[in-house]
Amino acid sequence: MATNPPKIKTATSANERLQKVRNTFEKKYGESPLFYACAPGRVNLIGEHIDYCGYSVLPMAIEQNILAAVSVNNSGRIQLANTNPQYKDFTVSCSEDIAIDRDNPKWHYYFLCGVKGIQEKFGIAPLAGMSCVVDGTIPPSSGLSSSSALVCCAGLVTMEANQKSLSKLALAEICAKCERYIGTEGGGMDQSISFLAERGTAKLIEFQPLRATDVKLPDGAVFVISNCCVEMNKAASSHFNIRVVECRIATKMLAQVKGLDSSRLLKLAQVQTELKASLEDMLALVDEVLHPELYSREEICKALGITPEQFSTELLSANTQHVTHFKLHQRAKHVYGEAARVLQFKNVCDSESDKSIRLLGDLMNQSHASCRDLYECSCPELDQLVDICLKSGAVGSRLTGAGWGGCAVSMVPSEKVEFFIQAVREAYYLTDPRRAAMEKQSLFVSKPGGGAVIFLEE
Repeated sequence: MATNPPKIKTATSANERLQKVRNTFEKKYGESPLFYACAPGRVNLIGEHIDYCGYSVLPMAIEQNILAAVSVNNSGRIQLANTNPQYKDFTVSCSEDIAIDRDNPKWHYYFLCGVKGIQEKFGIAPLAGMSCVVDGTIPPSSGLSSSSALVCCAGLVTMEANQKSLSKLALAEICAKCERYIGTEGGGMDQSISFLAERGTAKLIEFQPLRATDVKLPDGAVFVISNCCVEMNKAASSHFNIRVVECRIATKMLAQVKGLDSSRLLKLAQVQTELKASLEDMLALVDEVLHPELYSREEICKALGITPEQFSTELLSANTQHVTHFKLHQRAKHVYGEAARVLQFKNVCDSESDKSIRLLGDLMNQSHASCRDLYECSCPELDQLVDICLKSGAVGSRLTGAGWGGCAVSMVPSEKVEFFIQAVREAYYLTDPRRAAMEKQSLFVSKPGGGAVIFLEE
């Protein structure tokens, strides 16, 4: 695997989408782009809401992506435009400190996260002037990582425009950190697969240190993505960060009971490492130590020996200060159970058993049940869609991405794909006019795609 994102010479006239973006760029700015940058979205096959707890995940890049056409100039400004008219133009001065409004998560702030991450990495002042046109084929707020792909694309653009060089690993780590400028406390899966993906294979992504291992998916299995058409913006709600906080508190509670130094532990994986325990041991410990009933702030403060002020400043994030009660048992149980399912999923893929498709389907179904019942990150429409997918011939189906809307991913035997797509279309999309209008970009087969790339004119 090459260490840096590839630079590919291409003729834009031979690529319909590049030509379309180039035409928009020339009309907008009166000049031609210098280069193009592209970063894919992803579908997470299994391993939901555990990357920020320190555990491995198993995604693949999808063919849908964010593409940016870019020129570099001495204007002292970064000009951003989007081919989608619902996303308004934005301009920022290169000499100003880049401000990101996390209370108003508009599309250009995600782009500026990537710009700011590269600027801070290299201490660039001022940044090169840029004109950019962005085009996206990832359905927004669908759980397919459109926002992280935009951050990654912006990081790649800024690196190239300012004549810097970074490895894929370094870019992934920078983009994972800088997306937090907009308030999302993610774990790095989305950015890692966007840079480290390779066509034709899924990846086991491990953290600390970050590394990606090929996972060969079974022959005869096809992955189909279906969007429930309920949008959820992670940065615009506190659902996501509440789960991060609950896992952080559960970490402290488990560490405290086992006599560990809870002040330096923030992730559930760290407790397992410190205890040198198996995931099965950790699941038993959760049942033993954490009660399923809601925890109040007072109960947590008493157990950890901290003040209410410390609780607010050390454990809560900016958009979770209002939360008064927390589910710790359920969240920790999901995380340790899901971490075990990821390892089982990879082992089944590696075994190339003739029962692989059935075994993987079972793991996907268990994952969705855990996301729905323990982590409570599904929604009625997603549950309905998963149920329809299973009745339509999928051997496994689960929500993918943050949840609370967005997409399901289903594993379907290749000979049943045509029937499956038609059945889901009729049972879910054609029953509702709004869904029917969104169907073309909402129901599609996905193959493992490649990672981020820079295109240069031939």
